Amino acid sequence: MIVAGFGFRRAATMSSLEGALAAAWGARAIDCLAVPADKAEADPIRAFATSRSLPLVPVDAEDLVAVETVTPGPAAAPRFNGSPAEAAALAAAGPGARLAGPRAISPDRLATCAIAIREPAS
Repeated sequence: MIVAGFGFRRAATMSSLEGALAAAWGARAIDCLAVPADKAEADPIRAFATSRSLPLVPVDAEDLVAVETVTPGPAAAPRFNGSPAEAAALAAAGPGARLAGPRAISPDRLATCAIAIREPAS
């Protein structure tokens, strides 16, 4: 399973999200999108999920804080244990997931994206 986790500012657009995903993962396939639950109803992320025919997984705040991330998110630090994009991706991917790399920032600096990968159980 490959999950793209996002963090974004209120002013982010669908283009911001596309830019963050492109920076984090290029054009490779993903299985779903994940965001902090309080962002799941934002128009840009809903439109982005719909445009890609991908499920959108909202991740509760307590699940985000429980995940250890690689990259600190200075703007989000008071609310999260590091990067909300990394935490959302890891939490949604489930136990045993790992980050493909640190979060990437969109060219307009309004969104971040991190990719979590969970290998199938053998």
